[in-house]
Amino acid sequence: MVWSIRSRASSLLCANAPLVASHVYESWWFSRFSGLTGSSLTRAWPKFMDLIQIDRCRAAASLPSIKEKQTEGPSYCVRLDRENKGLDEGNMAETDGYQNLFGLMKQRFMSFKNQKYIKELEHFQGLAEVQSPKFMVIACADSRVCPSNILGFQPGEAFMIRNIANLVPPMKNGPSECNAALQFAVTTLQVENILVIGHSSCAGIETLMNMQDDAESSVHSSSRNFIHKWVGNGELAKLKTTAATAHLSFDQQCRVCEKESINQSLLNLLSYPWIEDRVRRELLSLHGGYYNFSNCSFEKWTLDFKRCNVKEEGSSYAVKEQDFWC
Repeated sequence: MVWSIRSRASSLLCANAPLVASHVYESWWFSRFSGLTGSSLTRAWPKFMDLIQIDRCRAAASLPSIKEKQTEGPSYCVRLDRENKGLDEGNMAETDGYQNLFGLMKQRFMSFKNQKYIKELEHFQGLAEVQSPKFMVIACADSRVCPSNILGFQPGEAFMIRNIANLVPPMKNGPSECNAALQFAVTTLQVENILVIGHSSCAGIETLMNMQDDAESSVHSSSRNFIHKWVGNGELAKLKTTAATAHLSFDQQCRVCEKESINQSLLNLLSYPWIEDRVRRELLSLHGGYYNFSNCSFEKWTLDFKRCNVKEEGSSYAVKEQDFWC
């Protein structure tokens, strides 16, 4: 019975046995069971995990050494390519299995390295030393909204942060990951543009619009606490939206708030003195963008700082240089 269990367990572990020299198994085995004496005869028979270890060592003895693997050269890579053939077809949503997902990821990385990194080696070596992006991008964490994919940002062109509903909290709300990244981008990297990108069907904005205004709304289940606390940074955008769109359906109100929250975030940016100062001196421009992935269109506009009325309560904004890409 013990040996039957041992055989089944060893068959599962052999494929993942570590690379060790065969003499490890041999010396371990003989030191444990050779030269039996009166005292050693009283030693208990090896435990179940000891038997598994024996088979792991046996399997390892038959594996090539690291040196042998290195000599396989190009043919080894060709074999891997054959094994992974077809993984680059489709996308991750259509790929089954843990290994296939990372096989696809590996192929994408190697494609990047061979088709881009090596061909632009001097550029990437320069980026390894220093970065000087022109843009700071604040986008939603939604997996369908990737700024580098939809707007073509290349490595070194945009310093990015992504969060739920692409929100920028006002300075009075205290430190957060978002304003820490903003401070680094503006004061250290001295970016020339900040672009806040919202998108259609934003679940974060829908959550914001669904939040109740009464006192009970401050007590939420622990699983939703963090989300509600974060999207609460868009409360002013929600109030402006509901005041102006009471006649619209809830879905239509959400679409309006998706854009209103972008403009409110642009105003919130001006609550940081080191941003407001650079905008005032025309060293920094603030932009809004809205990506509709239902029809693949993009709206872009720029905050008109000179026509904005920034104050603690009742701030208003104006935009310019509006453009629609479709």
